[in-house]
Amino acid sequence: MQKFFIPGAPGSAPGEARGPRAGVEEEEEEAGSAPPGSRKEAKRARLEASPSPGAPWKPIRAEGLSCDYTTLYGRAEADEIFRELEKEVEYFEGELTKLHIFGKWHDIPRKQVTYGDAGLTYTYSGVTFSPKPWIPVLNRIRDRVRLVTGHTFNFVLINRYKDGHDHIGEHRDDESELVPRSPIASVSFGARRDFIFRHGASRGKNPSRQIGPVKLQLDHGSLLMMNFPTNHYWYHSLPSRKKVLAPRINLTFRKIRTL
Repeated sequence: MQKFFIPGAPGSAPGEARGPRAGVEEEEEEAGSAPPGSRKEAKRARLEASPSPGAPWKPIRAEGLSCDYTTLYGRAEADEIFRELEKEVEYFEGELTKLHIFGKWHDIPRKQVTYGDAGLTYTYSGVTFSPKPWIPVLNRIRDRVRLVTGHTFNFVLINRYKDGHDHIGEHRDDESELVPRSPIASVSFGARRDFIFRHGASRGKNPSRQIGPVKLQLDHGSLLMMNFPTNHYWYHSLPSRKKVLAPRINLTFRKIRTL
């Protein structure tokens, strides 16, 4: 198993990669309808508001796997946001806390909710989710991700793991509602947990290929960009870890097709 221990980075060494950025054409297209001069203002705002100017990007690569990791928030700010999320986020209840897997309904072993733009839907494991309206703390996190990566997102799935007993099994984020080839931005707060990628051809009792899994440990206040074609070839999971006693909140920002 390939292991990547990725601590929070205090500074960037000369020549280190600064990570994935959306193309200039995409940024210009988004700014096309803005008032004159706003492009320069937006660019200046990106530079001035960058949370960790010295934080390097850590590329994580394997066959068909393309991810990039960085520190999005320093410790103090991450602590503050975690407290806001605990106070402000309202998780699903009732039937929306179950998933349909292999013909049976199962309770989700974690808390879960979606927020996003009006009119969007997202379906997986037999359940269709309609997002709740954006709240200020989520907008601030989404804006920070955009400033750092250049990518815009219209939907977020939030999972809260109360401790190491809460988990999520192997899966791919490849639902048809996602914009083709779009990245997924995964922001983590709280306890550090193991995050494992496993190639689809290497799963099961009789795998067709022998490709070792990739294990990450994502830090409090971190950002992991899962780029195309990662979710086409690789499954990922957050396994149970009974020794972990603290909670973790993970936000995966996505681009959902609009009608």
